[in-house]
Amino acid sequence: MSKDKKSGGTPATDKSAKDTHYATLRRAHRDAKRERGEIPTPAPQKRKRGADDWKPPALAPDQVFLYGLHTVRAALENPERKNIKLSITQNALARLEVDPDVIGIPVEMVSPQDIDKVLGPEAIHQGVLLETRPLPVRRLEALKDSPLLLVLDQVTDPHNVGAIMRSAVAFNAGAVITTQRHSPTESGVLAKSASGALELIPYIQITNLSDALGELHKLGFFTIGLDSEGPAPLEGTFSGGRIALVLGSEGKGLRQKTRETVSALARLDMPGAIKSLNVSNAAAIALYAARLHLKA
Repeated sequence: MSKDKKSGGTPATDKSAKDTHYATLRRAHRDAKRERGEIPTPAPQKRKRGADDWKPPALAPDQVFLYGLHTVRAALENPERKNIKLSITQNALARLEVDPDVIGIPVEMVSPQDIDKVLGPEAIHQGVLLETRPLPVRRLEALKDSPLLLVLDQVTDPHNVGAIMRSAVAFNAGAVITTQRHSPTESGVLAKSASGALELIPYIQITNLSDALGELHKLGFFTIGLDSEGPAPLEGTFSGGRIALVLGSEGKGLRQKTRETVSALARLDMPGAIKSLNVSNAAAIALYAARLHLKA
C-alpha cells in the first residue's frame, strides 16, 4: 500500500492537479494586476525565435489590432467600437469570460503562434487578438461641459500616453487631447499600455495645438502649461472652474508657441534631489492637484 493510502492522505495525482489549479489562479491574479498597471511587465530575457525575421503586416487606415485580455474585454464592452473579428486561444477564451455566440463578430480559435505571426513574437498578447476599427472622431466643442482636460504637446511614446490615459480616467478628466503629428495614433501598443482606458476617455488628435488652445479658451478653459522653469507652483496657479493641463514632450518639454499660448505656466515643486519626472508621473500629480482645486 502506498504511503498516501496508509496515512489517509491525498493521492499524488490529486495533489498534482491541485498544484496546477493554484498555479493557474496565481497566474491569472498576476496577469490581472499587470493589466491594471499595478505591477510592471517583465522585460524579455532574450528575443524569441523569429523576432529578427518578423515584419509587421500592412494595416489599412481604418484597421486596428488590439491585444491583451483586459484591453480586448474593454473594447468588446464599448458600444462605440466597431469590432471585426476575434482571434483567440482556447485558454484565453475561458479567461476572457465572454460568450462567443453573443458578441456579434466572428470568433476564430487559434494558437499563440498564430497571433505571434500577426503581432510579432515580442507582443504580450495573452492569447487574444481583436481586429477592430478606430473609435469615432471627437470634436473639442463636445467637451464644453467637462471641467478638466489633459493636453499633450507632442508626447511621442505610446507607453507614456497609455499611462497618462489611465491617470486621466482615474481623475475623471473629460479627454486627452494631442497633436496628429509626433503623437501616437490609436494602436495595440497604446491600448495595451492604457489597459482599457482608451475605451473610457476621448482621445482627440488635432492639427494645430495653438489653435486648439485658443478654442479651449473660448469654451472657458484656463490652460496651464507644466514647465520646470514655471514662475509659480502649480497649486497657486489654478483659476476658474474649467482647467486644461498642458504637458510637453518627453525630452524637449513644451514648444515655444505653446508656452506663448497657454493662460499660464506653472511648475511642480520638488524639494528632493531629482527635479524632473516622467511625463506620465507629472500628469498624475497635476491631475490630482487640479481635482483638489475644482473641489474647493
